[in-house]
Amino acid sequence: MSSESDGRAAHPNAGQDVVAVDADDTELEQVNRLDAHTGDGIRHRAFTSLVFDGDGNILLAQRAPGKRLWGTYWDGTVASHPVAGQSQADATRQRLEEELGITPDQYDDLERTDRFEYKRYFENEGVEHEVCAVLKLTLTDRSLDPDESEVAGLAWVPYDRLREHPEWYRQFRLCPWFEIAMRRDDA
Repeated sequence: MSSESDGRAAHPNAGQDVVAVDADDTELEQVNRLDAHTGDGIRHRAFTSLVFDGDGNILLAQRAPGKRLWGTYWDGTVASHPVAGQSQADATRQRLEEELGITPDQYDDLERTDRFEYKRYFENEGVEHEVCAVLKLTLTDRSLDPDESEVAGLAWVPYDRLREHPEWYRQFRLCPWFEIAMRRDDA
């Protein structure tokens, strides 16, 4: 069955590629983004960026309901995939600006702090099989301009309290990659 006849061509992800990687995050090839997130998945490169303010709060962003995977779940703060030839730091800068209107002049401390591999299935919709880099930054200016097609809600939450007592924040259904990044964080 062709992708045209099974409805895949109509999905925006079918027109994008991600970088397939091995367990050490070594680039293998480009693969179709939708293929990477369906069936048993294809391991690929991803990142999650955690945005803080100067008071130890993290900015949680609720994924828009139209997202194919984990729509309406809360992320800490932006997650996506770099394209071929793009660094995770550059991809983070791009997605922060596109999704939240955060520009590089609002921070100067972007750094990669961790990397891990995980695989999680989402209902009957798909799978994430990613080698995920964690990037952190602190805003000096908390001005935001969220894109409603990407972000359904925003919340500043005390990060240490969220990490130590996630049960106190049951109103936030958290994305699996963010939960993993938070559990692994020694900060």
